[in-house]
Amino acid sequence: QVQLVESGGGLVQAGGSLRLSCAASGSIFRLNSMGWYRQAPGKQRELVASITPGGSSTNYADSVKGRFTISRDNAKNTVYLQMNSLKPEDTAVYYCNNVRSSTWSWGQGTQVTVSS
Repeated sequence: QVQLVESGGGLVQAGGSLRLSCAASGSIFRLNSMGWYRQAPGKQRELVASITPGGSSTNYADSVKGRFTISRDNAKNTVYLQMNSLKPEDTAVYYCNNVRSSTWSWGQGTQVTVSS
């Protein structure tokens, strides 16, 4: 089973930036498309960005397109999310996981809070 540890969240003013990291255990990380998800209070968890195993293709939810960038370093078993031009509606707990229907166990996530 892959273990996921997210970090890099924090409190930032609107318009600011944060870079999230997700470290994964296990060699199967590099064989999987990975995604960043977020869950705001009272809302369902949503996928906001994904990246293919080799990193050549990415996809974004419309709400973050042009502001967020997902990347990965398979040598470090790590996936990143660069978040720019943050908005209060980006406030949520952010998680990483694979993007298959059978996800791995969820990590603890990292809280991102954007103040207006």
